[in-house]
Amino acid sequence: MNDLVADALYNDPDFQNAAQKILKTAAKHSEKITKISPPKANLTQSYEETLKTFNQYRGMDLFYPYLGSGAGNGALVELADGSVKYDLISGIGVHFGHSHPKLIAASLDAAIEDIAMQGHLQQNRSSFELTELLVESARLPHCILTTSGAMANENALKLAFQKKAPAHRILAFEKCFMGRTLALAQITDKAAFREGLPHLIHVDYVPFYEWRDPAGSTKRTLAALDTLLSRHPGKYACMCFEMIQGEAGCNPGKKEFFIEIMRKLKENGIAVIVDEVQTFGRTENLFAFQSFGLQEYVDIVTVGKLLHLCATLYTEEFRPKPGLIAQTYTAASASIHGAKAIVDSLLNDGYLGPLGKNMQLRKHFVDHLQKIADKYPDNFEGPFGMGLMIAATPFKGEREKVLAYAKALFKAGVITFIAGTNPTRIRFLIPPGGITTEALDEVSTILEEVLVACLKK
Repeated sequence: MNDLVADALYNDPDFQNAAQKILKTAAKHSEKITKISPPKANLTQSYEETLKTFNQYRGMDLFYPYLGSGAGNGALVELADGSVKYDLISGIGVHFGHSHPKLIAASLDAAIEDIAMQGHLQQNRSSFELTELLVESARLPHCILTTSGAMANENALKLAFQKKAPAHRILAFEKCFMGRTLALAQITDKAAFREGLPHLIHVDYVPFYEWRDPAGSTKRTLAALDTLLSRHPGKYACMCFEMIQGEAGCNPGKKEFFIEIMRKLKENGIAVIVDEVQTFGRTENLFAFQSFGLQEYVDIVTVGKLLHLCATLYTEEFRPKPGLIAQTYTAASASIHGAKAIVDSLLNDGYLGPLGKNMQLRKHFVDHLQKIADKYPDNFEGPFGMGLMIAATPFKGEREKVLAYAKALFKAGVITFIAGTNPTRIRFLIPPGGITTEALDEVSTILEEVLVACLKK
């Protein structure tokens, strides 16, 4: 017997049968998308007109002429002009896979919840279930759900500042990316992102790990850290860490490097914030800080993107005072159900571990990239990165040439993105729930063909 009306609804045979029928129907149509294909002639003009109007509404152009139809199949996505492309950037890390059956099923469950958006005053059982899953997986006792990675990072900063008051400065790595809000733009090490904005937070930078010189890199970073700590004693509330610098070009750190720095921070009472908005779910562990073996040093962790919503996890020491953390929305019910499905799949469907699907996909793809690099050493360097965050440097990292390469790849049917400056790289955020090794074979062939075509121009 169902004590709750909600349980009776979810278990109602009519709903269960209808959901199964929808899933079968969606799969039937999704399975029609099997390969790259060009735009359809009868849709091209209206598509271009729609994009032009959309750009006018936005006040800026889209990076790619991309407007999805709403259908896909794994790593393949259909655009509204009828073309089909391989999605190797996953919406900058968001998508688990296009038209993924577990996500469609999760959305159907969310569709019959009483509210579309959950929030500070009203959260359903699904929020509790997801929070419990994240807390147990991270082995951190507290978790706040939120709608964006920027808000998760803002919450992390507030937790650190309140606990460490009156300390008011922040430490960060050179070339880091934290977000684009007023506060986070001050931390992101890119001047263009804060042009015209008022100065709000004092941020000081130290060098990130340099793989070509591990020992020297660690020594230089520690020396820079010592200088700053001496210059501003007792003024630093926290230091922000990316395990892998995604926007800088998929640059991973190293366990020993991070430990040396984190020990120094602990000695000086400075909080350790780990930004996993992009790295979550992409290494051999659910959290990248676990892959680096840093559990004992981490105070606050933020996650997002692949999770389909975002969250800030933290230790007991950083429990906030009433009023510090609140928001109208925590996440859409569909995002919460989707997040539960993704975490469950990552944990239980063979994605994690040194021999899991994440690492197998990585090995398969980087082997291809290495062959291209070996064949064209003057025009293709790499691969770089860690886990499913992968990058390569075409054309010596000259930005305009790399940008042209990315645009040519899009036209040829492979969606990638750029990252980093001096050098600029082409980067890939592989959708773990929606790609096969055969698809990566085809993508790699296109990467080489387009590279050769660009060299001939």
